[in-house]
Amino acid sequence: MKQIGNLTKILKQSYVLASKSPRRAELLKQIGLKFVTVDSEIEELEERHHDPLNLVKYNSLSKSRKVSLDYKKEIVIGADTIVVLGKEILNKPKSTSQAKEYLKKLSNKKHFVLTGVNIINTKNGNEMFDYEKTTVYFRKLEEAEINYYVRHFKPLDKAGAYGIQDDFGCLFIKKIEGDYYNIVGLPLAKLYENLLKII
Repeated sequence: MKQIGNLTKILKQSYVLASKSPRRAELLKQIGLKFVTVDSEIEELEERHHDPLNLVKYNSLSKSRKVSLDYKKEIVIGADTIVVLGKEILNKPKSTSQAKEYLKKLSNKKHFVLTGVNIINTKNGNEMFDYEKTTVYFRKLEEAEINYYVRHFKPLDKAGAYGIQDDFGCLFIKKIEGDYYNIVGLPLAKLYENLLKII
């Protein structure tokens, strides 16, 4: 009965997604949360050779803490997703040429997708940070495939210049190890587990 009670609390709670990502918004809709989206308008840290975990922690905390100042009853969710290839962080590309460069680097290699999630309960000030890491294996990409993807889809708003969901980018991936939704931009199971703790 306790778990049913907690689920009811989570579904009745109001949330604020401190993000302008349409993919994260779709994921929260998928699990039935009532929320509004607010762009934190912070300048994300984008060091290409920074410690990955510290980077997503800094960005997700900054987004959620800034937005939480305007709320008193909601739970604020801030998140940041990056792609890590070896020791290099591939953020959102700044240009189509950089998007092509990223995809050429990822071709036929293994990389990691890391998402940091910070949640703040503005009723009581409780705050919790957590993260998820997923391994992604790319198949060998042809140059024509890279050019087609960059031309017809939207690589500039995606970490690593690709999306696994709803577009041609799914064809780049041989297999994954870990949470699929983490690659989309929000690890739903881990988010739910932490909401149970902070609600």
